[in-house]
Amino acid sequence: MALNKTLESKLKNLPTTPGVYFHKNKAGQIIYVGKALNLKNRVRQYFRSNSKFDPKTKALIADIEDTDWMQTESEIDALFLEAEMIKRYMPKYNILLRDDKSLVYIRININSDYPTVTLTRHPLDDKARYFGPYLSSLSVKRALKSLRPIFPYAINNNKALKRVNISYHLGLDPGLEEGKTSLSDYRHNLRQLIRILEGKRNSLVKDIEAEMKHFAQLEDYQKAAKARNKLIALKGLSQKIMFSDYDFIDLSKDHALDEIVRLFNLKKAPARIEGYDISHMSGKEVVASMVVFKNAVSDKTSYRRFKIKIDRNNDFYNMNEVISRRFALRNIKSWGLPDLVLIDGGKGQLGAALKARNAQKVKVPFIGLAKKEELVIIDKLGSNITLNLDYLKKLNGYKTETPEFFSVKLPTNSNILKLLQRIRDESHRFAISYHSLLKTKKMTLSAIDAIPGIGPKTKKALLSKYASIQEVQAESISGLSKVIPADKARKIKSYFIE
Repeated sequence: MALNKTLESKLKNLPTTPGVYFHKNKAGQIIYVGKALNLKNRVRQYFRSNSKFDPKTKALIADIEDTDWMQTESEIDALFLEAEMIKRYMPKYNILLRDDKSLVYIRININSDYPTVTLTRHPLDDKARYFGPYLSSLSVKRALKSLRPIFPYAINNNKALKRVNISYHLGLDPGLEEGKTSLSDYRHNLRQLIRILEGKRNSLVKDIEAEMKHFAQLEDYQKAAKARNKLIALKGLSQKIMFSDYDFIDLSKDHALDEIVRLFNLKKAPARIEGYDISHMSGKEVVASMVVFKNAVSDKTSYRRFKIKIDRNNDFYNMNEVISRRFALRNIKSWGLPDLVLIDGGKGQLGAALKARNAQKVKVPFIGLAKKEELVIIDKLGSNITLNLDYLKKLNGYKTETPEFFSVKLPTNSNILKLLQRIRDESHRFAISYHSLLKTKKMTLSAIDAIPGIGPKTKKALLSKYASIQEVQAESISGLSKVIPADKARKIKSYFIE
């Protein structure tokens, strides 16, 4: 294959680090996304004349006009980033990865009375913590295998068993069955594991070092030795598959973020983008979602959901409330500020959101994405964005305008639109899932309203514990008494028995 000079030059400068690469055609469109443990070795394989490829790969190679890449800190970061980029750009040669069957998440139900760490392909809104998605379950399993001896965790709920299993004796399980580890200590251990998954290894190492010194001063040498062993093991993980901080990714190499910076004349790439949507059924069980994309990659651990205080069939009012609550001072302190906000909706929703933002005296850029024609909506004065008309033309897009708004039409295959659609669709999915959860709970537990002497506070307590009326009926009086007062528990059981 004869290479053009630009591509030939790039192949010479490929790094030997892990990362994700992007093959592009003559039009500059991304046609394939792949991951590599060693970018230099992997990408160069495509252009070796003596290599034997299948027909699909041969067709891909013939279509490649340019290649770009993003370096990551580890192979696991590359796996995660590859999955996100494929979902966003939908390259035509990644056909086998277009469904989500291969994606896997790490699930930690840390608030359970018997927490476990498991893998799943279907994350739920069940108050558990999810990390991912990752494309290779094998690589994730290998990573967890390296982490489990350092942070022992259970993979099954063995609460009913009276004796610890063999995993405890191998140093892999906390041994909750016999009280070998207290629940509070186990959760502390899981919180440390979560910090590793979130890429906060360096700060965790410092904290464990402080723990070790503290225990040594107290002459608790057994705990000091455990902390020391953790430190040694953590430092050894740098030679294995790791979960690193996405902040190390070079954002300037992300095609969609680069287009956002140019089109909106931003000073820097938006490292944190938040998306918002409203969901309800005729003004009932009104909820809102906040999804977060860090470095253009979904960060499910930062997602938040809101129950609108007063149900109204008015999306402008609802959007105004959620933005007001998001940018309250306490939440700004807890979550920080985004670099860009995307509102699911047109001029009305964007205007309501901007009114709430301005009331909080925040100057974060806001845009909307209207579903029907996929128009990017910009408030000329309020969005804190200056539209680059020359770059819009270069993207083969165009604008229409009113005295207050720009409506920007981008090509369906543009990188920036794909990212915005991905964020919008994720906020829509998350909002609908929360609305459905509330609606189901309301329907399944409505029978409790008919029980004399059972008021809203008791019902709320039951809702927080049980998912259906069947679970309440099946529970014993002693079990219910752990959630509500004993006299209320007896009333409920008596009602259903009669």
